[in-house]
Amino acid sequence: MKSKSNNNLRQLLENRAAEHSDKTFLLSEADGRSWTYLEFNKAVNRAANLLLKNRIKKGDVVSLLLPNSAEYVIAYFACFKIGAIAGPVNSLLKAEEIEFVIGDSEAKLLLAGSQFSAPFSGTPVPAGGFAPRERLPHLQNIIRFDDEAEATKSFSEELEQIEIESGDEAIIIYTSGTTGKPKGCLLTHQNLIANARQITEWLGFDENDRLLTIMPLFHMNAVSVTTMTALYASASTVVSPKFSASRFWQIISDYKITSFGSVATMLSMLLQKNSEFKIQDSKLNPKSKIQNPKSEMLRFAMCGSAPVPAEVLRKFEETFDCLVIEGYGLSESTCRSTFNPPHETRRAGSCGKPIGNEMKIFDENDEEVPIGELGEIVLR
Repeated sequence: MKSKSNNNLRQLLENRAAEHSDKTFLLSEADGRSWTYLEFNKAVNRAANLLLKNRIKKGDVVSLLLPNSAEYVIAYFACFKIGAIAGPVNSLLKAEEIEFVIGDSEAKLLLAGSQFSAPFSGTPVPAGGFAPRERLPHLQNIIRFDDEAEATKSFSEELEQIEIESGDEAIIIYTSGTTGKPKGCLLTHQNLIANARQITEWLGFDENDRLLTIMPLFHMNAVSVTTMTALYASASTVVSPKFSASRFWQIISDYKITSFGSVATMLSMLLQKNSEFKIQDSKLNPKSKIQNPKSEMLRFAMCGSAPVPAEVLRKFEETFDCLVIEGYGLSESTCRSTFNPPHETRRAGSCGKPIGNEMKIFDENDEEVPIGELGEIVLR
């Protein structure tokens, strides 16, 4: 299935569209839209031609300031298709921080949701408002990208060939800036493909899987773990606008989700909401027996960002009959660097084992430290 060359993300997508043209790849939980692999490839081509029309060329940065949506995924791949660099922007940042990220990356184009685009439109804003457009000299245009079909309806589904190497940059993602302002981290086409391959092989994903993308798409977790991995595995991904503890299990059931990305706080919120439902139900119907939500298709939850407290992990697995697979990663490593094995022998509380890379712990002199001692994580 994966015998064709996948040297860059354009090749990977076009190969999957040829291999699985009628298979569903992308679903929008917000409005029920869906795209087969072939339809998705055509939508991406139209969006890529939109970028070319706006004088975006290979190596240019396109900032993405969008809500979690199918449009976000299409925008990413439109950049990849022409060798442009996708620049996801954290929409939760303050206005001046958003301006810094767009300016520091020297983005030439901004694809924005309508709720985010006003400050950059060049139109007057209320007193005290934020109008940064004049302070972004590299930014040539802002395009509202709320509806990909409407935004790209006049563009061709055929796309010119552009030479893209595996080592060409695909994404610039800004880190948290723990030692000052956020810093742009450049990731290549091969970085993204390699991480998707590592996750797919380690966790055993295949074309029968359907992953839920509920983490923010401005973060590498959602990009790599549940989007790129779905593409590499010839699977499907469902994009949800935001996490909702009250609606979560209905989404899992309705879309027959097999795995999802999460953080520890999400698991805690699901437990809390389940307790609230039990209390409410017991008051309305004291004789009822609560049935814990469960989907027969759901295999495990993938969890990262911070360790899951032992009691939360135990209660979650007991309550929802859903294994939690913890992992570790960082933007600079394209996301996941370690994962626990996807079965009960995993070690709760551990970040797991390296997946497809080498990992050592060094001291301040770049010497490997003995087991049990503190040091700096080094990856290769």
